[in-house]
Amino acid sequence: MRNIWLLAKREIRDRIGSRSFLFMSIFGPIVILVLSYLLFTYGGEGKQHWNVLIADPTGIMDNKILAKEDGMLTYAFADSYVEMEEFRDAQQFKSFDAMVEINEKVLSNKTAFVFFREKPSVRMQTHLQFQIERRIEEVMIKRFTNLSVQDFRKIKQPLNVAFRNVNDPFDEVSDLRAWAGFFFGSIIFIFIFLFGMTVLRSISTEKSNRIIEVLLASVNPRQLLTGKIIGIGISAFLQFAIWAGIIGMGMYLMRIYLFPDLFNASNFELLQSVQGESGMTGYNEYLSLVFERIQFGTMIFYFLLFFVGGYLFYSALFAAIGASTGSESDGQQFIIPIILLLGSSIFAGYYTILNPESQLADWFHYLPFTSPVTVMVRLTQGYGPGEGYQIWLSLFILLASAFSTLIVAGRVYKNGILQFGHRLRLPLLFKWLKRS
Repeated sequence: MRNIWLLAKREIRDRIGSRSFLFMSIFGPIVILVLSYLLFTYGGEGKQHWNVLIADPTGIMDNKILAKEDGMLTYAFADSYVEMEEFRDAQQFKSFDAMVEINEKVLSNKTAFVFFREKPSVRMQTHLQFQIERRIEEVMIKRFTNLSVQDFRKIKQPLNVAFRNVNDPFDEVSDLRAWAGFFFGSIIFIFIFLFGMTVLRSISTEKSNRIIEVLLASVNPRQLLTGKIIGIGISAFLQFAIWAGIIGMGMYLMRIYLFPDLFNASNFELLQSVQGESGMTGYNEYLSLVFERIQFGTMIFYFLLFFVGGYLFYSALFAAIGASTGSESDGQQFIIPIILLLGSSIFAGYYTILNPESQLADWFHYLPFTSPVTVMVRLTQGYGPGEGYQIWLSLFILLASAFSTLIVAGRVYKNGILQFGHRLRLPLLFKWLKRS
């Protein structure tokens, strides 16, 4: 154990002292913060003007929304029912960005539906909601009360406006939280690829310059492999901690100095009142996602668990390739399958966002190649009651697969690390695996 720790410390010193480590520790978080700022500032703007169809078969709105024209919204009226599929596909409705469905129950259940083609900004949503709500208030005052508009608004109930994508009416794809999980999973595999390649390059370098022969005079191959994987893994954790610290501080400073009104309680009244009254002119749903809706404590906890499992699994594969190849060209050829496996994990996360209930997504959830990204996505989508065990089952499969792969990689490393100038073939690989 002492030898393993000494080897791990050697790897940590080599990694931390390199320029690439320092560069990525600073440049990576800065890139993410800059992209986040651009997303917070411009990501929720969307289209600046909407043509809106009001489907009002009972004539409640009396073909009227505003007394004067609005710069953001232009309305047209249909005096018959328009089905969502008809609005989505019919040529006559292609010029409209959204359809508001006003049925005969709107005055009692205070609910209206908006079907849109392109995700609107929060500003557009609240602007549209305010205008429809105000018009329905006018109708209710005229029909049911003798109150003035000002007195009625003191006792009124807000209108519930449900926004739905015509191409995704059940909101399976458009949930931004799933994309946040995809981001966490992608970060896992970025680190796995970077530090897995570090394992491979380190072994290849020691093998090519014959330093490995000196090292094996003092320690056995398994200790050398274990120390290398642990040391480089700790380096990855240190770099992630630096990333988390810089990004966390950057987000905090953004919240305090760039978006100071984000947590002003009056701003959230915008979702039930007019934008101009609340004074929140740049509210962006990405801000709400990052600062409110993501449970960072839970996400980082599972991020670290699945990063450990994923790193052990893939680093063993990288180590086996580095130890078994007899030339640099062999190593490059055998890296391609691992890159394809890493790419499949990214695809699995994207597929899970689009098809969260599919059987293939369930398979991706448990396969060790793809589970880290898929679990991150599913965490943000939410597990159903009694389904929490699926996370731990997936983690158990990943760790069991990782340790099995480490055993196989240990045999390949032990029997191949001192072999030079050979062509790696499957019969030779199986021969090494049979040796204890």
